[in-house]
Amino acid sequence: MFNGGMATTSAEIELPDVEPAAFLALLKFLYSDEVQIGPETVMTTLYTAKKYAVPALEAHCVEFLQVTPENKRKVLGEALALIRFPLMTIEEFAAGPAQSGILVDREVVSLFLHFTVNPKPRVDFIDRPRCCLRGKECSINRFQQVESRWGYSGTSDRIRFSVNKRIFVVGFGLYGSIHGPTDYQVNIQIIHTDSNTVLGQNDTGFSCDGSASTFRVMFKEPVEVLPNVNYTACATLKGPDSHYGTKGLRKVTHESPTTGAKTCFTFCYAAGNNNGTSVEDGQIPELIFYT
Repeated sequence: MFNGGMATTSAEIELPDVEPAAFLALLKFLYSDEVQIGPETVMTTLYTAKKYAVPALEAHCVEFLQVTPENKRKVLGEALALIRFPLMTIEEFAAGPAQSGILVDREVVSLFLHFTVNPKPRVDFIDRPRCCLRGKECSINRFQQVESRWGYSGTSDRIRFSVNKRIFVVGFGLYGSIHGPTDYQVNIQIIHTDSNTVLGQNDTGFSCDGSASTFRVMFKEPVEVLPNVNYTACATLKGPDSHYGTKGLRKVTHESPTTGAKTCFTFCYAAGNNNGTSVEDGQIPELIFYT
């Protein structure tokens, strides 16, 4: 169709089913062996090469499209750092991403260290869980009795804890004022005890009604708590004297009413400035969490 009568009777040849860029790539290849394809044109160029029986260009297009670890990493670009590899179990990571070829050796080593040593080294990937959680919200209270009064002078109430399974802490239950309805300012934190790293915090406030109930104070995002690791729950309150808990329990178990699964908490004294809070007495009576 490029010679003979058709070519001599018209200055233009209409190709209704071929993209101009693809046809130009075909002509460049035919006349100069130059391969000019990209992500936007490879499919139309492949179609054109097949239509006009140019197998060498067709092979170049197919090679451009074969899936390789290098191409996957190139396509992911900056989005690779948004994959939550640190939230996998070490078995999941070893069986999948570690063998995929997408990660470089340095990244694989740093992630294996993240899984196996404490304190955990920094990694280049997001280690925060998604904020949407499935399942039912749970809570435990570590005190058996409520008393008054508990004062505040700028020192944080602190208690150490560990748990037997992976959970996501979403907030604390705190005691409120003994003087009737009151507003408190509060900073809450969960700290990785061994490294003193703050894993989650929120500067917020809460209103109480003067009763001995607990009042919810929530984190902005869930905080992942791993099994058999020491964490410190911390609350710094500004406000009047409050109720406080007594007859505290060192071990508290939550049993799921539907599955019977048990989540076991162990509480320990947080040495240093803790405003008097301990296993036996003090603030931070409740942990609110998802399993």
